[in-house]
Amino acid sequence: MSKKVAAVLTHLFEDVEFTSPKEELEKAGHTVETIGFEAGETVEGKKGTASVTIDKSIADVSPEDYDALLIPGGYSPDKLRKDERFLDFVRAFADKKPIFSICHAPQLLINAEVVKGKDITSVSQVAIDLKNAGANFIDKEVVIDKSGLISSRTPDDMPAFNKAILESLSE
Repeated sequence: MSKKVAAVLTHLFEDVEFTSPKEELEKAGHTVETIGFEAGETVEGKKGTASVTIDKSIADVSPEDYDALLIPGGYSPDKLRKDERFLDFVRAFADKKPIFSICHAPQLLINAEVVKGKDITSVSQVAIDLKNAGANFIDKEVVIDKSGLISSRTPDDMPAFNKAILESLSE
């Protein structure tokens, strides 16, 4: 059954952490919709290999319209976490619907205050922030929390990350 996945991002997202899951999700028949500050805005990946036009503004979406949430890493999560609308959007998924988090993505989850007691991984420099927020940091390529939170560390973990997110949506 086809699922609709919200991907929140803005400038300087980690290119492959968006493009790889999006490609795999779409290949499996799911829809990925990009959500950012402004619909129609073109955002650039930090490596310069991906350019994405934002489908919907955060002001115009409802979490109820989506089955899962994808948060790519890079500098994007740090930029998004200053906006309460993105924090509220993330909170609406926590413990209810799958959240796919990679690399620096937990920065957004930390500010939304949804990581306490959760098993999670991230890029190494975010680990201390996760621990300080009450998360159970586990350093491995993919961590699946019972709440539906699926996390990975870096682009090197993309194969395991993509496999886990596809399996979660087929359940």
